[in-house]
Amino acid sequence: MTEAAGQAKTAADVAGALVRPASGLDDYAAIATLFDETWGRGTGPGPSYIQAVAHAGNTVLVATRDGEAIGALLGVLGWDDGLHVHSHVTAVRPSARGGVGFALKLAQRALALEHGVTEVRWTYDPLIRRNAHFNLEKLGATVRAYRPDFYGVLDDAISGTDSTDRFEVSWKLDSLPVAQTIDRVLSGAPGSQPALAAAATGIRLELHPDYEALRQSDPDAAAELRAASRAVFEPAFAEGLTVTFEDGGYIFTPPTEAQRTPGS
Repeated sequence: MTEAAGQAKTAADVAGALVRPASGLDDYAAIATLFDETWGRGTGPGPSYIQAVAHAGNTVLVATRDGEAIGALLGVLGWDDGLHVHSHVTAVRPSARGGVGFALKLAQRALALEHGVTEVRWTYDPLIRRNAHFNLEKLGATVRAYRPDFYGVLDDAISGTDSTDRFEVSWKLDSLPVAQTIDRVLSGAPGSQPALAAAATGIRLELHPDYEALRQSDPDAAAELRAASRAVFEPAFAEGLTVTFEDGGYIFTPPTEAQRTPGS
């Protein structure tokens, strides 16, 4: 068993779940149902599409507990700016949250590395603080781009009519920082604070503690936060600033010399 596979198994064991590649119509139907329950019926990929993606050899993973599907992940191969897996959608039943999403991502990492792919990318709403923490602090991914209104209006059970601004992240699967981050999380060690020294000179944007709840309870206030974030994100990315996440907020700083050097 490779180190990545061992880390994935440890994460699944900690979460009390079995994580495996989906196989067969029953799995594909269960995954489609889970996506429908998460985003609303008819808004996610159906069983036939999931089957086609899996048949083509892409990443379709299911997490089960006592034989019930409690989480799923779907990704497809991409080649723009280098070969990578685009991780399109991940869902975990609310009642099963607590490590299942982490186990799914580590299984995706192990599977990609097994097939010689060393990068996974995906997008997330930069205003959802728990996702920023998960992607940047727990997985060790880095922000590579800002995509304003990336999907247009989704009008699903989660996003509603909110703008779909997204950060696109890159997860360098075979990098030492990623491996160290995963080891730290699995060991339960506290996280390092690399952004503290930069905080005095960088631009800091605090995130609302629960933007998803705010969006449901006060859409106007959520829209104001969205507009305020754009006023920070757009010039920061235009200037080529790097993004870190620490203590509930983003810090934008000029890139280091190593980050400016291709292949570093």
